Amino acid sequence: MSTDDLMEIQQLLGRYAVHMTRGDIDGVLAVFTPDGTYSAFRDTYPLDEFPALVAAAPKGLFLVGTAVIDPAEDGNTATGTQPLCFIDHATHDLRIGYYNDTYVRTAEGWRLRTRAMTFIRRSGAHDSGRPHAYERPGA
Repeated sequence: MSTDDLMEIQQLLGRYAVHMTRGDIDGVLAVFTPDGTYSAFRDTYPLDEFPALVAAAPKGLFLVGTAVIDPAEDGNTATGTQPLCFIDHATHDLRIGYYNDTYVRTAEGWRLRTRAMTFIRRSGAHDSGRPHAYERPGA
């Protein structure tokens, strides 16, 4: 994997955080592959459910750190982990944790295929989260 590839993935992840902070769901969706998924709250969500999931979530600042990226030998896929500190805009309460990701090179450039959230609790536990305010269709 080249330095250019690493920079492109870092920019991709930066766009995710900025678009989430701004509430720009189209910008968020654009960083994923069409078959991309997001996992949290003990479940995995396809992209068509992501707008409703984001609408139900608190709003605020998505402050992310530099991701550690592990390229696959094929040169067209990679995995990574990126730390996150979310700050609620209304209360300034924090949520901390990290994303575990898979990336794939597409004709449009690098994209997220999967993003899974792990929360870090005050107890020190790492978990996928408590059930969210979002209710899946048909649930």
